[in-house]
Amino acid sequence: MPRNACRKLVRTLIAGGAAALLIHVGVASLLAADPVIKVPAGLPPVPFPADNPPTAEKIALGKQLYFDKRLSRDNTISCASCHDPAKGYSNADQFATGFKGQKGGRNSPTVLNAAYNNFQFWDGRAGSLEEQAVGPIANPIEMNLTLPEAVDRINKIPGYKEQFQKVFGSDATEDNIAKAIASYERTILCGDAPYDRFKAGDKKALSPAAERGRVLFFGRAACSSCHSGPNFTDNAFHNIGVGMDAKKPDEGRKTISKLGGDTGSFKTPTLRDIAKSGPYMHDGSLKTLKEVVEHYNKGGVPNEFLDEEIFKLNLTPQEVDDLVTFMKEGLTSSSYPDHKMPELPK
Repeated sequence: MPRNACRKLVRTLIAGGAAALLIHVGVASLLAADPVIKVPAGLPPVPFPADNPPTAEKIALGKQLYFDKRLSRDNTISCASCHDPAKGYSNADQFATGFKGQKGGRNSPTVLNAAYNNFQFWDGRAGSLEEQAVGPIANPIEMNLTLPEAVDRINKIPGYKEQFQKVFGSDATEDNIAKAIASYERTILCGDAPYDRFKAGDKKALSPAAERGRVLFFGRAACSSCHSGPNFTDNAFHNIGVGMDAKKPDEGRKTISKLGGDTGSFKTPTLRDIAKSGPYMHDGSLKTLKEVVEHYNKGGVPNEFLDEEIFKLNLTPQEVDDLVTFMKEGLTSSSYPDHKMPELPK
């Protein structure tokens, strides 16, 4: 089978993981009437694992943990430090700054609508929000606190100890810390954008430029080949050429899958509220959405593993601007989840 055909088949199977995910999370997670998680217009019900159903108390606990710098070794970094609500749940820098000023090699991915991801992190190394939630805590470059130490620290705080007993019927553990943070992260949702209102029948929801951009997005510019569905992502991995001209390119998904065809491939991010979460790409190398569109317009960076969906678009400067306008205006939520740090337990 030709390599491109094989890779397309693999991506189809990955995208099909949504069905498997729904089976895994249980029938209860499909109840659209669930009052605990409020879902904005344009988005489907939020899936969740059968062993971690959301409750208001669990979400509140997870929110406290998300904003609590005491989960880092030197009490200076929280989840929100690198995934800041005021910065599109990213951090506005090319790379995040972690323990003692250390920097990683990848841009902080947004937490917005991560509830719908089949995989977490740019390389998809975590298969759930629960698995993702505790990774940065133990990462020596990020928060640098071992999970046993984190559990011990949380259990020494009376306010947390009381809440964990109420929510989980036990003291804090690695497992229920992960479940609480993941439950909160599933509430970080953005939808109800002008595009959603346009799709629902309001033909005046988009400006003329945004409407021209929408036509290009779903047509000749082929953006929707990868940025598809309600969350504008196919939940698959693609090599679009970013960073492939470096002396030693980041191998991306290949480090996890061990498949040569995944070299330089990274997870397709959501485009919801994309205007808030720059800089862009897995390495944060593109500062503006216009730079992003121009990267695609030139056909990416040629390399052996470049996706077949990446080719020269030959867009005019006006068409480039219209695509940017569609993303900036058309995909910006009218009810952005601008969460603030809650009062933390003592």
